[in-house]
Amino acid sequence: MLKTAQNAQRNKIVVLNPKGGCGKSTLATNIAACYAERGSPPAIMDYDPQGSTMAWLERRPKDRPAIHGIAAYKRNMQATRSWQLRVPTDTLNLIIDSPAGINHDSLRELTRDASSILVPVLPSTMDIHAASRCIADLLLVAKVDRRDRKLAVVANRTRSNTKSFRRLMRFLDSLGIPIIAVLRDSQNFVHSAEMGIGLHEMQPSKVKPDLEQLDRIVAWLDGWQTRRRAPAKVAQLGSSNSGIQPGILGKPQFGSA
Repeated sequence: MLKTAQNAQRNKIVVLNPKGGCGKSTLATNIAACYAERGSPPAIMDYDPQGSTMAWLERRPKDRPAIHGIAAYKRNMQATRSWQLRVPTDTLNLIIDSPAGINHDSLRELTRDASSILVPVLPSTMDIHAASRCIADLLLVAKVDRRDRKLAVVANRTRSNTKSFRRLMRFLDSLGIPIIAVLRDSQNFVHSAEMGIGLHEMQPSKVKPDLEQLDRIVAWLDGWQTRRRAPAKVAQLGSSNSGIQPGILGKPQFGSA
C-alpha cells in the first residue's frame, strides 16, 4: 500500500475492519453515493481483492451522479503504483474500502493520513472479538490518538430487542469510542448494492429509518475538521457511560441478556 497525495481540504475516510463480511463495502458505497448526490464527486478506493466496491460502481446507472473509482487491489506492471492510486485533485471526499486480513504494516500505511476512520461491527461473538482486536491495533499499532477524534464505530446489521444486539451495545459502550450509528439488518442495503446506488438515491419513504442512521454517519464525517479542534468528548448513542475504559485491550466479556 502507498500513501496517497493528500489535499489539505480532503476528508480521507477509511472504512476498516480486518474481518471480512462486516459490511465495509456497503458502508463505503453508501457514503460515496451520499456525497455524489451533493454535487461534489467523491472518489472511492477499493483495496479489497474481491472488488465488491468496483463491481457496485460498474452496476451504477449512467444517469447517477459521478463517483471516481480506483481499483487499488489491482496491480499494473506498466504503470507506477502512485499513478495507479492517483486521486483527482479536486476530490474533497476520498473513501477507502479496506481489505480483510490486513497486516500491521498495511494498517499503519492505510490510516497514516486518514482524517476519519469507521469500524463497522456486527452483533456476533466472533465479530465482537475481531472488533476488539481491530480497535486495539488502531490505538497501539497504528498509533491513532483518541484526542484526534477521528475514530468511530458503526453497529451494523442489527436487530433491536435481541440478546446479540444488547451484547454488542454493551461491548461498544465499554470502548470509549463514539458509536455514531446503528444500522438495521435491512433489505434496503441489499437492494441498493444490487442496483449500484445508495440509499440516498432510493425512494425516501421506503428507506427512512436507514437513511436517518446514514445521515448520522455523514454528519459525523462532515465535522472532521472541527472534531480535532474541539475538546475530547465521547458521545455514545443511548449510552450512560461516556468515559474511556482501559479494558479495550482485554478480552471482551459476554454474558446473557
